Amino acid sequence: MNQLVFIENNRPVADSLTVAEAFGKRHDNVIKDIRSLECSQEFSLLNFEESTYKTERGRKYPMFIMTERGFTLLVMGYTGPNAMEFKEKYIEEFHKMREQIQNNKVQVLDEKQSLIQSMKLTIETAEKQEQMQDVLSQHQMELGKLNSKVDEQITLYHGEQRRLQKGVARRVYEFTDDREEASGLFREIYREIKDRFGVASYKDVKRKDLQSALAYIENWIPRQVS
Repeated sequence: MNQLVFIENNRPVADSLTVAEAFGKRHDNVIKDIRSLECSQEFSLLNFEESTYKTERGRKYPMFIMTERGFTLLVMGYTGPNAMEFKEKYIEEFHKMREQIQNNKVQVLDEKQSLIQSMKLTIETAEKQEQMQDVLSQHQMELGKLNSKVDEQITLYHGEQRRLQKGVARRVYEFTDDREEASGLFREIYREIKDRFGVASYKDVKRKDLQSALAYIENWIPRQVS
């Protein structure tokens, strides 16, 4: 069996193909289960992403990538002799992947702190100003690289995600009060956000790009209006 949970765009996810194998179900039935979930449009957009996979013959078929919340909602009603065992395994794997992501972030921040301490020690012990300047410049270059590495890894916190969501909702309802039409606009703007910032989900927008994303949303115009 394939790995149950994996990391994609700095978040733990599962896919419908592996879920079908784990729970002894046909994959097309799992796809139907996902599409028939009676959850809100917003929840579906945030927690289920349609994708594809290739068979050994090179043919493409649809599948879904899902977050832990999406997985939990999907398998809530799955039963069978081994269903509970695999539910527990998935929960444990999601937990491990979250820890791995967090540990990676902590490691980068620890490296940054260690480098800062090394810079201070070098400055204190350098005997000549010229030597001190050369070493300091080298450390500053390394620190700049680590800062860039941190910026590229850290995505939006929960509160920042909510700011972006509210900005999207506010912009969509400036164009329509019709629920069905609004649903289409939600899909359109979230898709354009993903394309604009090169991410799989709005949650993966980098913290350094938050203000740019909010400005983009504030000035966004639906295709049918433009």
